[in-house]
Amino acid sequence: MNEKKYELKDTRNIGIAAHIDSGKTTLTERILFYTGKSHKIGEVHDGNATMDWMEQEQERGITITSAATTCYWKDILINIIDTPGHVDFTVEVERSMRVLDGVVAVFCAVAGVQPQSETVWRQANKYNVPRIAFINKMDRVGADYDRAVKMLAENLHAKVMVINYPIGAEDNFKGIIDIVTGKEILYDDDSGKTFKTQDVSDERKELYLRLREELLEIATEADDDLLEKYLETGDLSEDEVKQCIRKLTIKDNYVATCCGTAFKNKGVQPLLDYVSDYLPSPLDLPAVEGINEDTGETLERKADYTEPFSALAFKIQTDPFVGKLTYVRVYSGTIEAGSYVLNCSSGKRERVGRILQMNANSRSEITKAKAGDIIGIIGLKDTRTGDTLSEEKSPIVLEKIEFPEPVIFVAIEPKTKNDQSKLATGLEKLSDEDPTFRYKTDPETSQTIISGMGELHLEIITDRLMREFNVGANVGKPQVAYKESIKKKANAEGKFVRQTGGRGQYGHCILDIEPQERGKGFEYESKVVGGRIPKEFIPSIEKGILNTFSTGIVANYPIVDIKVTVLDGSFHPVDSSDVAFQVAGSYAVKDAFKQAEPIILEPVMNVEVEVPEANMGDVISDLNSRRGKVQTIEADKNGVQHIKVHVPLSEMFGYATAVRSITQGRGVYTMQFFMYSECPKQIYDTIVAERSAKA
Repeated sequence: MNEKKYELKDTRNIGIAAHIDSGKTTLTERILFYTGKSHKIGEVHDGNATMDWMEQEQERGITITSAATTCYWKDILINIIDTPGHVDFTVEVERSMRVLDGVVAVFCAVAGVQPQSETVWRQANKYNVPRIAFINKMDRVGADYDRAVKMLAENLHAKVMVINYPIGAEDNFKGIIDIVTGKEILYDDDSGKTFKTQDVSDERKELYLRLREELLEIATEADDDLLEKYLETGDLSEDEVKQCIRKLTIKDNYVATCCGTAFKNKGVQPLLDYVSDYLPSPLDLPAVEGINEDTGETLERKADYTEPFSALAFKIQTDPFVGKLTYVRVYSGTIEAGSYVLNCSSGKRERVGRILQMNANSRSEITKAKAGDIIGIIGLKDTRTGDTLSEEKSPIVLEKIEFPEPVIFVAIEPKTKNDQSKLATGLEKLSDEDPTFRYKTDPETSQTIISGMGELHLEIITDRLMREFNVGANVGKPQVAYKESIKKKANAEGKFVRQTGGRGQYGHCILDIEPQERGKGFEYESKVVGGRIPKEFIPSIEKGILNTFSTGIVANYPIVDIKVTVLDGSFHPVDSSDVAFQVAGSYAVKDAFKQAEPIILEPVMNVEVEVPEANMGDVISDLNSRRGKVQTIEADKNGVQHIKVHVPLSEMFGYATAVRSITQGRGVYTMQFFMYSECPKQIYDTIVAERSAKA
């Protein structure tokens, strides 16, 4: 632990986020090296990157789980979260964005804005996170800084401020012009570890002056007084320009844009300066808001050590040495090891066993944490991702984290009885860690079904079950997570009457069902009047409906986007019960559903394929055969074609092999969830027939 005490104003909580293969982890490794956190630069391709500590990450060369670390640059404490780029692990980005104060968004200078870049950007917009854009890989063939900046503005609608500019590109990338300081940073060799700083040379003076004028015209929007000074004098001091950039970055969502090549160690130290200068401390951001669930009152918690303690648990990790490790962002107050806190989401009292400062999978123990810290806590037994922790006397529930629904599932069967118990333990722990991973038992087959965000996601899950929990299991083929819905309104009656010796059962309801717009979910309303159904049985009908919707009606898939309105019914003063009305509700909704033109919804994916021009026709033909709908086709300066297309997930199994075969190994693709859409009639008939055959 660094002995110096850092004030809140000197703290930066940042994330490194980007599309897969843009160089996030490589950049993070350089940051750790230059800040003195590590004494050797780890490389992704060598499988020894500090932040990619999982075996699966090292083997595959990708980031799977977000990793946290703390480092120090000049007089600034920086808490860093390195997030995955692969869309299957987007939950890691989502929950990281929820607790970060700033983001370094990394882009490839060759590819520019890629599909997952857009997802990351939307997540940052959702939580209003200030960001810096780092255009990486300036040493690669085809690197084009101007094009990448233009794509930021056009594809992401970003308000861009160019704060440095490359000197050369590709093999001739020599350094950068810092437009704020008016200095050139020139690197001595390809290692990038030594460099010299000098005034802008005469040959680049004209370019620098034009870029500075463009920057100042934007920056002075932040301050009327400085705008006036600029109009009078034609220039501002270095500190004044920094002040303006900082204000625009934090308050107005402008994006300070810079460049470099992390792999060649160029542009990393200036980026650290920009993080210190332009990204916010906890004090620069509004107080976090929450509610008192008992009173419904809206509450605030300022980033202040003297405020009541409040924090958000944003990640759970099962650690082989310490057990359950909960990652926490502290928003206000202080917390000490051995103290008790209230889990406001569950209402349970929790003991804080140990507090850890994180460095990927290593850690150091600390006795106390305070506002602005990102820490690990051992000892929280009942805390889940998204739960709020607070002082017992000052409860508050902070905004929860929303997670997407899984789109793919597989059946998994333990090989032995001993494996059965190990599987159950592993599934419980992994679902604690990952809110987008779900598991259940199929009531028809008694199989264990696991579901997630994509093939790679489930592949990693099953691999971890076998390695970490030593589970012997057979895994089925991936299946699509379809959903059921309807196309029109329908009405039905449900009556459950059972007369036996003694007290019988009686439940009776009449209801309407109607479709809702996609994504709106389930809505329930009662229009029963005159006590035709007692108020206490109205929720019972809803419960029966929801139980039916969870298991499906025509093909045993969950039912979504439907409104149910209970209109009428009747009851028996003696025989009516909660269970009887649950069954009546289930009977009625099943009957209505079958009359309402049932449909099956399939997940449609946003796919981007990058292929040489010579292979474009064959690739498009193949995508069309997979029911793909081409959205756009764009060529980059190297002649590589970028095909954006919407394709049903069911048609994408095995596509990695297919695209490699069509393009002789030169084609690559990315895929992420787009929306649920009605599948064609022939697909519907096939799915229903298959389900009927299994029944």
